[in-house]
Amino acid sequence: MTIEQHPLQPFLPACAKVLFLGSFPPPRKRWCMDFYYPNFQNDHWRIEGAVWFGDREHFVDRERKCFLKDEIVAFLSEKGIALYDTAQSVRRLKDNASDAFLEIVEPTDIRALLRKIPQCHAIATTGEKATGEVCRYFGLETIPKLGSKTELEKGLYLYRLPSSSRAYPLAFDKKVEAYRAMFAEVFSEVP
Repeated sequence: MTIEQHPLQPFLPACAKVLFLGSFPPPRKRWCMDFYYPNFQNDHWRIEGAVWFGDREHFVDRERKCFLKDEIVAFLSEKGIALYDTAQSVRRLKDNASDAFLEIVEPTDIRALLRKIPQCHAIATTGEKATGEVCRYFGLETIPKLGSKTELEKGLYLYRLPSSSRAYPLAFDKKVEAYRAMFAEVFSEVP
């Protein structure tokens, strides 16, 4: 079975206060842009639009059925939101984006990422597999409940957020509430 290397470089703005960690990007055929959360059916950028701008379509180009990458990058850079994944390389056991069928071959060195963003004091995971990997990496025996926060080490917190995938059975508004609560704690300023 083919081993896939992560297709993107970590996105690490110098001022980052939170690092979002997913599991691994979907297969390239599902991408609408060359950046994180690239599947147009994934609601990550709609959730961020709803939280920060009160508009789920803020980062959406409906006509071209894609996300507005330049606006997203500028927003993340200004706010201080970093992005990467918990796996450097994987095997896909099925030809889909499901975490259930991802075998992690090489996990990400999370501390190496954090050294590049010294103001970061929060990791936000966007799925069960990513949460499990972060907990394993930091030696946590218990995976935190959805919507909760736990201290990984002194001054570094893990926020377990619901997946932004539409396959995850939680209403969009409930996902927005969970993301808004995390951002409010990390940034102390969410509209």
